[in-house]
Amino acid sequence: MAGRGGPPGGTPEGAPGGGEDEYRSVVFDESFVRAARLQEFSAQERITDHAPAVRRRTPLRRAGLSRQALILVVLIAVAFGTAIYMGVRHPYQSAAGQRPAEPVRMTVVPLAPRERVPGAEDAAFLYAHSPAAHFRTAAKGVPLPGARRTAHFSEDQVLNALTTAKNYIVRSALDPDVLGGDQVRSVRVLLDPDQLEQFDESFDRPAADGRHAPTGWLIRFDPGRVELADPGVRVDGSLRIVESDASTLEVAADHTMVYALRPAGDARAEESLFTVRRELRFRFDRDDLRLHQTRLVASYVRAGPLSCAEDSADHLRPLLAGQEARAGLPAGTDPYAAGDATVLCGSLAQHAQPKV
Repeated sequence: MAGRGGPPGGTPEGAPGGGEDEYRSVVFDESFVRAARLQEFSAQERITDHAPAVRRRTPLRRAGLSRQALILVVLIAVAFGTAIYMGVRHPYQSAAGQRPAEPVRMTVVPLAPRERVPGAEDAAFLYAHSPAAHFRTAAKGVPLPGARRTAHFSEDQVLNALTTAKNYIVRSALDPDVLGGDQVRSVRVLLDPDQLEQFDESFDRPAADGRHAPTGWLIRFDPGRVELADPGVRVDGSLRIVESDASTLEVAADHTMVYALRPAGDARAEESLFTVRRELRFRFDRDDLRLHQTRLVASYVRAGPLSCAEDSADHLRPLLAGQEARAGLPAGTDPYAAGDATVLCGSLAQHAQPKV
């Protein structure tokens, strides 16, 4: 006899033993049931006439969808905002509100001798008998003053400004390659990019217009006429730094440099001294300090012995030992003395020459 709940005739032949349901492996858990698109009406609901047996359920909204959409919107907004910010503040563009670089104001005043230029066979003799006897040699003559922090700049930033100014002076007035008239790149790389156009124009199209004189940027001699007799240029001067405003440092440089020269290609010729009094003013913003660059604001050069008839804008063409300038010159100008000249051509004071 069949047990309770079993078929009256017992378990059919071939059916799974032990009364196990052949559909037992199919599991309809709660999530499966709730996700079904069709739902059967209850018996009470089916009493109503013409009521369908089932109804279609509205698909359930997935809880995580809105959260993912919100995150996507936020990411898009952040990316868009970043793109706008980088477009406005591009790392290679000038900072907002940064004032453009001013053109360099430059003046080159030739100083003509009243008598013949003195000479000697040895540059050391000339130096010893000139006002440059106590000057230091080359970069040693451009010592750095003590660096102290200012109201808005650290001690390191002040030292950086002074060091960059010194590098400019050394490269532009003491480097034999620059003095020989061939090299300009070593000076160019120290300039703020905003000044490179004016710098390049000065060497491509030199002009004595107060803006485009190569000798306003650096000291260089006409290689076809003169050469250095002694690479150890004598130098004396000072550097002074001030904070002009909360975002700018300025360095004032005032140096006298004395060169021993001789005719180009003539090692046996007498040597003579050539004196340059050079006053430069540099400006540094925070980008310049970070990049070890500077803006040259003003350049004022007095140099001799030169002939006032010679063009000194492109190259300096010194008068050498035994040569003399024309008569009828203005009152003497001493390149060893501070003070601004008011003429475009001056006379080299007699006591500024070596006593031989």
